[in-house]
Amino acid sequence: MSWGTELWDQFDNLEKHTQWGIDILEKYIKFVKERTEIELSYAKQLRNLAKKYQPKKNSKEEEEYRYTACKAFLSTLNEMNDYAGQHEVISENMTSNITVELARYVQELKQERKSYFHDGRKAQQHIEICWKQLESSKRRFERDCKEADRAQQYFEKMDADINVTKADVEKARQQAQVRHQMAEDSKADYSSILQKFNHEQHEYYHTHIPNIFQKIQEMEERRIVRIGESMKTYAEVDRQVIPIIGKCLDEIVKAAESIDQKNDSQLVIEAYKSGFEPPGDIEFEDYTQPMKRTVSDNSLSNSRGEGKPELKFGGKSKGKLWPFIKKNKSPKQQKEPLSHRFNEFMTSKPKIHCFRSLKRGLSLKLGAAPEDFRNLPPEQRRKKLQQKVDELNKEIQKEMDQRDAITKMKDVYLKNPQMGDPASLDHKLTEVSQNIEKLRLEAQKFEAWLAEVEGRLPARSEQARRQSGMFDAQNPATVNSCAQDRESPDGSYTEEQSQEGEGKVLATDFDDEFDEEEPLPAIGTCKALYTFEGQNEGTISVVEGETLYVIEEDKGDGWTRIRRNEDEEGYVPTSYVEVYLDKNAKGAKTYI
Repeated sequence: MSWGTELWDQFDNLEKHTQWGIDILEKYIKFVKERTEIELSYAKQLRNLAKKYQPKKNSKEEEEYRYTACKAFLSTLNEMNDYAGQHEVISENMTSNITVELARYVQELKQERKSYFHDGRKAQQHIEICWKQLESSKRRFERDCKEADRAQQYFEKMDADINVTKADVEKARQQAQVRHQMAEDSKADYSSILQKFNHEQHEYYHTHIPNIFQKIQEMEERRIVRIGESMKTYAEVDRQVIPIIGKCLDEIVKAAESIDQKNDSQLVIEAYKSGFEPPGDIEFEDYTQPMKRTVSDNSLSNSRGEGKPELKFGGKSKGKLWPFIKKNKSPKQQKEPLSHRFNEFMTSKPKIHCFRSLKRGLSLKLGAAPEDFRNLPPEQRRKKLQQKVDELNKEIQKEMDQRDAITKMKDVYLKNPQMGDPASLDHKLTEVSQNIEKLRLEAQKFEAWLAEVEGRLPARSEQARRQSGMFDAQNPATVNSCAQDRESPDGSYTEEQSQEGEGKVLATDFDDEFDEEEPLPAIGTCKALYTFEGQNEGTISVVEGETLYVIEEDKGDGWTRIRRNEDEEGYVPTSYVEVYLDKNAKGAKTYI
């Protein structure tokens, strides 16, 4: 069915309908645009949510993510970032494939519609002009016919009147003939214009209007097809990200399945294990014999002064009870009668302190945490010392790398003086060497403490033991009352340590640890901006535009270490290359 034949008289309605179609298309564009804004907003909220719950660097939260449950949660946060990224992809694809394309199409559609209806109005105006010409010629023909008829009647009247002169009759006859000729001319003109109008009208209704309406119909059908294709694209954009979103959800499920409750329980043990042994059984102390005696407090005190042994806890539990029992260390406290002590023992409740309270109490006594972490339980102290040793070794390695770089730079300057003054590097080289020596001494100190905790060396030297024995002989009462408070079961958790008791460790040759130099891994790539002729030892030649691996960044000396293959590596001026880091500057390009 064609609009040109079926709707030949519905020009105005077709104009309204096509405008409505464009309005529908613009409404759909607005709908998709709002959907893209929602997707962007949703993605932003998801990213902010994931960022909000990310562990803060150098905080306690970061330590908690050792546990598998926390690792799974961190994986979930990372997957939520990817999940949000897919919603951003939806927004971008809908904007580029639907919103932008349809907006351009609407502008073209408006221009096309305007052109067609302009041609239609032009055809209407032409047929209206032809109609007006026809009406004008018709009225003129009618008027001329009436004038001719009146002239004929006047001639006949004058011809019948005998009183009228022959000249007047002849004049009336000539006037009648003129009018008849004008009527004939008007008739011929009217007939010609009528034929022309009929022809124009036929062309208008059977050729021009059908062609214009056919084009409008095709335009409208293309609009309908286009909006249908856009709806399919709308669904496909969502469908394309479903596999990736499903992969994100699968990774979340995989992270959840990786949670190991046994492993987390073991981590709790490693985090809080003190290394102490549980307290032993308390031995029975017989107070019945002193109660049967009817002696005074003074006689009881005198009997103690005569060398009789004081009733006290057995030797087995002496070391075991130290973490839990707080004893009075003051040697000047007046001793109470044994009967009073028995009554107090029977009526009072024992106070057992937890390790955390014990640690807090000792920290308050000692002030700031000591350098060797002796305020911590043995196991925790060992971990802290090991961590400190690892940090110092990393710093030593870093300083040694810097020293090697300076040494190589100095060699380059010696062989190529125009590149720099070798003497200018001596001060820096000396400073780095001093830093290495300090760090090595510091590492040896912590290694000694670590060896003491791990039992590789005696906890106390013989000299310290002899001095301690002399002190015990001179002050037996003080030693007996404070022994449990001063020394832990393994001898490492003490409130007071003599300088001689810290122990000495044989010097460790750290140079052997760094003699074997392993190939450095690639940390990124670089592109040569200019050609460099590496003629000196330690340098490497590069060609402009060449891509190589970066194995060592510029450490402030103006040179970057690169590698072409396993056998070719060396230094090039940093200003000659453009560096792309893989890890430290992920996804970013840095110009050095």
